[in-house]
Amino acid sequence: MKYTTLEELEDKYVGKAGTARRDAYEESLQEEIHAYHIGEAIKQARLKQELTQEELGARMGVQRAQISKIESGRNLTFSTIARAFKALGIPAELSAGGMKVALW
Repeated sequence: MKYTTLEELEDKYVGKAGTARRDAYEESLQEEIHAYHIGEAIKQARLKQELTQEELGARMGVQRAQISKIESGRNLTFSTIARAFKALGIPAELSAGGMKVALW
């Protein structure tokens, strides 16, 4: 049996490293990983405060299902992240281009 590495499959189906298509694919993966980590941080903060998804949703004005999506890294926008942090009482700021902006 011949085994194929993930990189070999990516080369074959997405394109070789350094091509525009592969770069876009890898950037998309990085965005998904970042979104997952943000969602997980929100979940851990919620659990530390002993809140249910429903309770956090009530604080944010959304349904429990939306909190589930947020915690899994889906439907994340700056506005959603800021609302979640505010509802959890977590101060946060965004740094971009040497400029800092408080999310709430």
